[in-house]
Amino acid sequence: MIVQIRPAQLAAWTLSVQSIGRPVVLDVREPNELATVSLQGDPGPKGFDLLAIPMNSVPARLTELDAGRPIACLCHHGARSQRVAAFLDGQGFAQVVNIAGGINAWALELDTSLVRY
Repeated sequence: MIVQIRPAQLAAWTLSVQSIGRPVVLDVREPNELATVSLQGDPGPKGFDLLAIPMNSVPARLTELDAGRPIACLCHHGARSQRVAAFLDGQGFAQVVNIAGGINAWALELDTSLVRY
């Protein structure tokens, strides 16, 4: 079972897993979605590294991910990221969570300046 965290819980989660390694937020949205809204330009302290790999490219790009680092998967509403989180879990990634509600919830809970689509 993949753990679900809300965007508002992400800061606490990143602190809780720091001893394992610096967390990664894996954005699995498509390039056109990233062009609409992305966390890339957020200048504030995050406590995590951001990596964008579209969902269908994750299997081919698996070597870009470190199975020992905590990973929080993100998409538009949380369905695609849930599938990627389950895939990574099945590949032996030890600490994987899904950001429930995705970037849409992020815009509602953490940064209302983000475009919702």
